[in-house]
Amino acid sequence: MLPITGAVAVYSALLLLALSFYVSLGRMKTGVTVGFGESEDLLRRIRAQGNFTEYTPMVLILIGIAEYRGAGAAGLWIVALLLAGGRTLHAAGMLTGLLPLRSAGMLATYAALIGGACLVVFN
Repeated sequence: MLPITGAVAVYSALLLLALSFYVSLGRMKTGVTVGFGESEDLLRRIRAQGNFTEYTPMVLILIGIAEYRGAGAAGLWIVALLLAGGRTLHAAGMLTGLLPLRSAGMLATYAALIGGACLVVFN
């Protein structure tokens, strides 16, 4: 049951694990255990992880509800790929400081939110 939701949840869990590990490495590197100290690099790592956790759960919930209600696989995969791609691009943009990646990631994430909401409303 809910194979599309499950697939994007697994990908999201792995990406969250990678982002969390990267924060931990940054904390070990800087010696900062709480907050980000004076390190812009650590701040970027923390915000990449934080932003991921702020957006991903809501889209996963929308995908799950829509899939449970019988939404078409094509629409579900589009939203799932927008979420996965958007969160990946945003994290890459945050960690490298490349605004175009970050912006593209946010646009894809916004599209996933809107698309997921539409799938729930119209199914």
